Amino acid sequence: MSTYFITGIGTEIGKTIASAIVTETLQADYWKPIQAGDLDNSDTHKVQNLISNENTIFHPNSFSLNTPMSPHAAAEIDGVKMTSKNIKRPKSTNKNMVIEGAGGLLVPISDNEVIADLISPEDNVLVVSRHYLGSINHTLLTLEALRSRGLHIAGIIFNGEKKESTESIILKMSGVPCVGRIDVEPYFDKNVIKEYAEKFKESLKGL
Repeated sequence: MSTYFITGIGTEIGKTIASAIVTETLQADYWKPIQAGDLDNSDTHKVQNLISNENTIFHPNSFSLNTPMSPHAAAEIDGVKMTSKNIKRPKSTNKNMVIEGAGGLLVPISDNEVIADLISPEDNVLVVSRHYLGSINHTLLTLEALRSRGLHIAGIIFNGEKKESTESIILKMSGVPCVGRIDVEPYFDKNVIKEYAEKFKESLKGL
């Protein structure tokens, strides 16, 4: 079975929607290691409300922090010591698993560790990119950071308004395939996620 680690080029990029689509496509388990803030409407809750299949198991957060801040700061406020060693991956599954990161790769979880330290070499890393001024730089920097750590980049998911010149130069310069794109939608619900799952099916199976 495979793990798919969903990261983004920053915050509010669309990782949770992408995670819901990948989870639904593969009927995989889902795990968000660190949730900072919005505990009553967490990313786990959101994905639960967006998928249709009955096979997905939702594994509890290793850390559920009260403040919507960088994980290291939220943990300090809660009086919690957080390290990669006390973030244990769920073992009670024999299915594919989607792991959703928090923010971008270099978001701190402690004084000397970042989100990227939670990624294993065998993970298929999917990078979610959204177009804005500077997003080419942020996307290429994210890909370079993954490569510098020897991590496996499985593909890019573009989210939001399509911009051909931006997408094409990212793909050309990085050599990383696009596994799908998420368009601007008036809303996302189970039916919309199901439609995207069909679109993503072939590209994800090929990873």
